[in-house]
Amino acid sequence: MTDYLIRPDERVAFAKERFTKNDLARGAGLFLGLNCFEAGQTQAAHTHADADKFYLVRSGKARMTVGDATFIAARGDVVWCPAGVVHGVEEALERTVLLIAMGPPPGK
Repeated sequence: MTDYLIRPDERVAFAKERFTKNDLARGAGLFLGLNCFEAGQTQAAHTHADADKFYLVRSGKARMTVGDATFIAARGDVVWCPAGVVHGVEEALERTVLLIAMGPPPGK
């Protein structure tokens, strides 16, 4: 396999202790990864001051927060998180896989 072809389904991994993160690609201007949640797991609300981010729900559903809004996001939904806006996963309501992308990548 080349570095240019990514098969996210082959990189899905879950853990009982906490949600998992799996980097898929990291370039100078964009980061792509998977966050995998068992039912009941959470991701603390946080911000990225200088990075826009989105989550694509690949499977499952979760109660998520962006800014003052809280909603259920399900398979096929895209959740948009502009730079500087608080966001997180309040609770995965079932086993859930989120494809995340943000630019610039974390730590830039």
